[in-house]
Amino acid sequence: MRQVPYGYIQCEDNPQLLLPVPDELEALELAKKHLKQYSYREVAAWLTTQTGRSITAMGLKKRVDIERKRKKAAAIKRKLAERLEKTLAEIEKLEKQNTGYYTLEDPSEE
Repeated sequence: MRQVPYGYIQCEDNPQLLLPVPDELEALELAKKHLKQYSYREVAAWLTTQTGRSITAMGLKKRVDIERKRKKAAAIKRKLAERLEKTLAEIEKLEKQNTGYYTLEDPSEE
C-alpha cells in the first residue's frame, strides 16, 4: 500500500493520482512557522488536533526536510540556468564579432 503524503489524498478513480487537501496544506504551512518556537512533537500534536489527520513528529520532520531540500535544489538549478544563459549570450556575442562566424542560414537565400 502506498503511503500518501500529509496534505494529500488518493483519488478514488485513479490510485496513482494524489489530490491536494487545501485545509491540511494551509495548516502545514502554519505549522512550519510554529517550528521556529516549538518542538516537532508539539507542532505535530497541534497539527493533528487542527486537521483531524494524524502526523508524527518524525513524519513532520521528514516532510519539512524534504521540502527544504527540494527548495534548495531548485534555487541552485535556477542559479545555474542563469549562469548558462549569460555564458551562451557571451559566446554568441564573441562569435558574431569574429569574421566568418558560423550560422545555420543558407547563404544562397540572400
